[in-house]
Amino acid sequence: EQTLKESGGLGGSFSVGCLPKHLPQPKGNHDFPELVKACFLLERALRPERTPSSTIAINRHAQFKPHRDSGAGSGQSESLIVALGDFTGGEIAVENEPYDIRYKPLEFDG
Repeated sequence: EQTLKESGGLGGSFSVGCLPKHLPQPKGNHDFPELVKACFLLERALRPERTPSSTIAINRHAQFKPHRDSGAGSGQSESLIVALGDFTGGEIAVENEPYDIRYKPLEFDG
C-alpha cells in the first residue's frame, strides 16, 4: 500500500543506500552520489553510537499516511529522522504525539 500522500505533484521521496542483493539498488545512489555520502556522514555525526542504517529515505514536501516502516533494507526497525531547510510545518507524529524535527533528530521504533 502506498504511504505517500500526493501533494499536487510537489511531494516526493526516494531512497539511497544498500538493499539486500536480491532487490534492485536505489536509483538515488547513481543519480546523487554526493548526497548519498553526505546523508550517511550526517547520520554518523548525529548519532555516532547508532548502528548505521542500510538505507536512508530523502523526502521533499512529502506527507505520509500513518504507517510503520518495514525495515526492508536490513530489518532495522529503529528509525532516525531529521528535517533540514527553511520551511514551516513538517512535524512528525509518533504514536499520535507530534514532534518538531527541524534540525532536531528523533529516534523511534517504527
